[in-house]
Amino acid sequence: MVATTATTTRAAYHATVREMPSEERPRERLERYGASTLQTAELLAILLRVGTQQENVIELSSRLLREYKGLGGLLAADFAELCAVHGMGQAKTSQLKAALEIGRRLSVMAAAERPKIESPGDVAQLVMLELAYLPQEQLRVICLDTKNYVVHQQVVYQGTVNSSVVRAAEVFRPAVSRNCLSIVVVHNHPSGDPTPSPEDIRTTEQLRKAGDLLDIELLDHIVVGQHRWVSLKERGLGF
Repeated sequence: MVATTATTTRAAYHATVREMPSEERPRERLERYGASTLQTAELLAILLRVGTQQENVIELSSRLLREYKGLGGLLAADFAELCAVHGMGQAKTSQLKAALEIGRRLSVMAAAERPKIESPGDVAQLVMLELAYLPQEQLRVICLDTKNYVVHQQVVYQGTVNSSVVRAAEVFRPAVSRNCLSIVVVHNHPSGDPTPSPEDIRTTEQLRKAGDLLDIELLDHIVVGQHRWVSLKERGLGF
């Protein structure tokens, strides 16, 4: 009888987020790698903070996304209905509804309020201050709508940026998930000299061909140095 009770207790036990290794906790991962690297359930978990005795907060967030078929379903869900979900209540529902409404308002912002990319110089101006003096290479993807307004910016690689490391699937993933039909890729040269390397050209060719297959146009690849930048498209390198 004692053994059966112990087995039952172990089966019912759910590790809390605090008991997870620090590198797996959503807050620590957000601080270290940025919010864009977290899964939706992990972002919700940060908002909701705690779970229940039966499930930790990540499991609770995953259940909500599954039962309501994503963020859109949670946005549309009735307030009282969400309050009644096990593990929620008024405080958590209020936090969730407020965050979802902020996201909704951001998504319907007038295009004029977002940067518009009309030239390579617009890209350079957008990222120069952040990239020019980084101690290591960083590759970013800028996703654009049909009128070339910026929809999303995301760091895809940090460290070595070359054709043997860069995977097209990772570069185009932000655009695919947001239904964007064009992107601009930009990375920095910590040396300060933005002259494209042979690897930069090979990476551009690789991404351009992948974009053709995905029907997502690679509009340009910008290399940023200190106070200078180069457009591979303008130079006909890789395009």
